[in-house]
Formats: sequence, C-alpha cells, structure tokens
Amino acid sequence: MTGTALHAARREAELHALAGGEVVDLLVVGLGVTGAGVALDAASRGLTVAAVDAHDLAFGTSRWSSKLVHGGLRYLASGRIDAAVSGMRERRVILQTVAPHLVRPLPMVLPGDGRRALLTGAGLRGAELLSRAAGTRRDTLPAPRRIRAAEARQLVPGLRDTGEGAWLSYDGQLVDDARLVVALARTAAGHGARILTRCRAINVAGDGALVHDTVADAPVRLRARAVVNAAGVWAGGLVDGVTLRPSRGSHVVLPAAALGNPTGALTVPIDGSLSRYAFALPQPGGLVYLGITDEPVDGPVPDVPEPTEREIRFLLDVLNAALTTPLRRDQVLGAYAGLRPLLDDGRHSGADLSRKHAVLTSASGVVTVVGGKLTTYRAMATDAVDAAVAARSLSAGPSLTATLPLVGAGPVPAGLPPRLVERYGSEAAQVAACGDTEPIADQVPVSPAELRWGVTHELALDVDDLLDRRTRVGLVPSRRAVAEPAARAALDRP
Repeated sequence: MTGTALHAARREAELHALAGGEVVDLLVVGLGVTGAGVALDAASRGLTVAAVDAHDLAFGTSRWSSKLVHGGLRYLASGRIDAAVSGMRERRVILQTVAPHLVRPLPMVLPGDGRRALLTGAGLRGAELLSRAAGTRRDTLPAPRRIRAAEARQLVPGLRDTGEGAWLSYDGQLVDDARLVVALARTAAGHGARILTRCRAINVAGDGALVHDTVADAPVRLRARAVVNAAGVWAGGLVDGVTLRPSRGSHVVLPAAALGNPTGALTVPIDGSLSRYAFALPQPGGLVYLGITDEPVDGPVPDVPEPTEREIRFLLDVLNAALTTPLRRDQVLGAYAGLRPLLDDGRHSGADLSRKHAVLTSASGVVTVVGGKLTTYRAMATDAVDAAVAARSLSAGPSLTATLPLVGAGPVPAGLPPRLVERYGSEAAQVAACGDTEPIADQVPVSPAELRWGVTHELALDVDDLLDRRTRVGLVPSRRAVAEPAARAALDRP
C-alpha cells in the first residue's frame, strides 16, 4: 500500500507518468462519491487505476446532499422495497465498518398524530425489521418509538406546541459529505490509484480519454484497458446513449439558535404527499440545513447549481408551519443546490423518476454508472467495476470494500480537539501537528491546522478547494470572507 497523502507534487508526478504512455487497467472519469468509490473498489482489487475530474474532489452533486446516510424510508412508502433494502444494507456498512468516524446517529423527530402518524409508524416499524435484517445493531441505530410532545421539544426546542406526540427514529448523519469523498479518494490512493483533479475529459472512448490539464493548460492522452464514466449529471455529455433528467435538490442554511439549537432533526410533511418531507438537520458550527426540494431541471447543466427564490421560500413555509416562531427570509445565512443524475426513462420526471442506479455500456466500450444516491455509492461502484472487468476481460479479484475501512477509521488518541476527532478520526493527531488548532475566528470553527492538512494531504490546490469543499466554510458567504486570508496563508506556506 502506497501513501495516502494527496498534494500538488504527487498529482504532477503521476500525471507526467501517465502522459508518457503508461497504460492503466481502469480510467475513472469523475471524482464525486461514485467515481471515488469506483477508484477504491478497482484499486483494492489489484487493478491499476487513474481517476480524473474536471474540477476538484466532490465538486459536483456529492457536496450538495443533505449529509444523510439513510435507509430509504420514502422508498418503502412508495413500495420500492428493493431500494429500501439496498439502502439499509449500505447504511450499515458505512456506519459500522467503512466510515464510523464520519457518521453519527441522528435523532429524527416527526411530530403529529392522526392517519399520517399511523402510516409513518407502520413504515418505521417495517424499516426497523429490514434494518435489523441488514445487520444494523441497535447500539448503532436505536429502534423507533413514540414520544411525548415535551420530549420532542427537548430535541427540537423551536417546535410548535400542539399537545401532540411525535415519532422518534434514528438515521445516519455525515459530518460532511465532501469529507467522505476525500476519504475515499485518499484510501484509493493508498492502494495505488492516481487521483488527478483539474483534468477535464474532452473525448472519452473504451481505451482511454483525451483530457485537458487545466493547471498546465495542456492536453494529455490517457490510455486504459477499460473506462468508467462516473461524471454524474455530466455523464450524458461524454458518451452516446445516456440521457439524464436532472432533479434539483435545494437546501437553506439557517442559524441553529433560531430553532432553539436543536439536537435532533425535525421532519415536516409536505402537503399533498405521504412520502415527501422537508428536513431541518442540525450541523456543526451552529447551523441547520433545511431541505430538500425535488425540481426537474431542463437545459444546460451548470457547474454550480443554485436554488431559486421560490424554492427557498417554499422550504421556509413548510418549516414555519411546525415552529413556534416562524423564520424570516432575512435569517437565511446561505443556500445551496445539487442536481441528482437520474436516468430518463421517457415516462417520469422529478420525484417520480427511479433513484435506482444503472450501469450502461456504450458501443465504444465505456461503462457509465448513473442514478442512485450517496448512501449506495459502494454498491454502485462495485457494479460498475464488475461491468468493466467483464466487458474488457480484466483480471481482478472480488470487491473488498464492504470490509475496508477508510482513512481515519481507526482508534483515536485521547486529548485532541473534538472538532478534529469528528472530522478526521484517527488522523486527528496528525492534523493537529500541522499548525494552530484554534478556530480562525468567532463563528468560523475551522483552524489553520485543518487548512494546511488540506494542502499537504487532501489535494487542495486553491482557496475554493479549501473553503468550499475541504472545510465547507463557503456555505455561509460571510464566514467564507473571514476565512479567505487564512486559506491563502495555508497555500503559501512552503
């Protein structure tokens, strides 16, 4: 196993070697959660791997999620038992083996009585049976139960007092979705994968790709025995025969104090649907993320999607119906949106499109993987690698990723700053050794040590990489402005 540290010098050296004509077994296009998962799956099977992205690790959809590793209760509500079973199996793998340092049990409060509560209770009990069948321990995720209104308001102090009880269930919450992608990429690098950001695929075929190295502003021909297209919402632009119908999921960033600093998530039903909800999800740093919308998107796919004002107000209206003190538009600290890469079946759109993933092989031999969700990235990656191995007759062992912990998943020494432990796990001491561990400023919990670690170990090449993806400070523009000088200092250090 080679080292897991990713940095500019390693990127340059590995790209230079590949430009010299070296042929790898597998080229992966896209370094979101699926592409990074494919790189790890393939490299851990003994294949030689190069993985490229036009921008950065977790640049696309993978950093715009609700930060939930969820079992798929909504799939049960719509009768998609197979999707729910898959989600629960993969949730267990992430929680208990792959990334226990990055995922926490999150209490989920769904208030109310009546017909919806009865249906919810039946769904939660069914999900509980499937979760235990999938091997999830109760000390990992406790069983759902009914609670009194007073207990619900302890978890969500801003909840309106209706005198009704609530359902309490538990799901997995990522400390940060982008951190999962970074951990996948670094673990893949430890197994020999070349992780190459700032390499935009221009032309993709079954035997490699022409990419543009935007750092050196030069074309590079990459040669491979097999190619997996994991470019997410941009996948359809790289190969023929893949038609996607993106769906925009938008979130609003709120101050946690406005909801009474909740320790549990608030689940609010959306009128007119028995399977759709808005979620107010507590986050580190005194924030709450409120989402999620499901809007079909037509036209060109932007690099960075943005929520509409209508979506922001819709989410606030849904949440306010459940709060004692309604939130105002001027209390919104930020907002973000991501595009789900859903396969167009020609019959459905938006919320009705299948969330199941699909693996397709083009006439030129490129394997494309699309659809799915963050929780099931590992299963998607395994299926994509299996397809590439079969299509190109590669020699590879079975997938190992169900039992392969990511970097940081080991024991954690005592006495380290809690934030570093929560975000870096067993590597917290190494991060602390990079510099000052005190927060940059009030309301900006990120430390100079974290920023420097991003440069030396996580392939952060500029300020945007550090603030928008390695630390997520950029989700609140006012905090981002405060942190920019520290980010520049981390990049400028020799």
